[in-house]
Amino acid sequence: MESFVSLTDRCQGRDQLFRATQYTCMLLSYLIENQADKKKLLMKLKQLESSMSSGRKMFRLGNMVHALVAARKTTQLPDVVPRLCLTASNLTRALYFMCDAVLWVNSVGLQPDINKPKWKIWATKCYYFSLLMNLARDWYEISWRLEQAVQEEKTKENSYWDKRDEELNCVKYDSLHGFFVLLFQILKRHPPLLLDLMKNLCDLSGPLDTLGIYKTNPGVIGFCGVLSSLVGILTLASPHLKLKQ
Repeated sequence: MESFVSLTDRCQGRDQLFRATQYTCMLLSYLIENQADKKKLLMKLKQLESSMSSGRKMFRLGNMVHALVAARKTTQLPDVVPRLCLTASNLTRALYFMCDAVLWVNSVGLQPDINKPKWKIWATKCYYFSLLMNLARDWYEISWRLEQAVQEEKTKENSYWDKRDEELNCVKYDSLHGFFVLLFQILKRHPPLLLDLMKNLCDLSGPLDTLGIYKTNPGVIGFCGVLSSLVGILTLASPHLKLKQ
């Protein structure tokens, strides 16, 4: 219980809990939308989903500053690729939060004349680009570890080893199957990298659908949102599972 209270005391923790609830409502609404006897429940779920979305927008009002501070920190990273990817990601996230704040102002009626569809598309594009930059950083980390593993294997091939050594020794790297086996082993041994990759891939479903790049349905978006939110809650509750910059 103390861990739960500590989690909810943080703004990010509350946002992730609201987010999980929002996407759970979206998923459940999709599952029961064709059931005639569930109309009242469907209406309540949609109302709760809308409330969670509005609440999250309010919680995120100060996140633009946090994203700019994070961008300043990532400009100091020694490695060029993570520096470029994370800085670009944080800057576009700041733009996303700015658009999000405008949408919140419109939703509460302070500025009803705002072109909501236009701002929503801008926000989605910024969020989408931020996710692509995060995925580029993830792929860089994976590529680096793949290269390290291959080099280690080549070194071992020149010396004696037996079948009880590391599982990587059994892989033939010149085949597609070998590549996926090696990729699986690397992600298995680096949970923060696996969780970050999973979260970013799940988060892509919403922008891809909104921008018309790959149309899905609310069920898929809801499921991916719930999974991504659970990963976010897990990394907040256990910071050692969060991918370090």
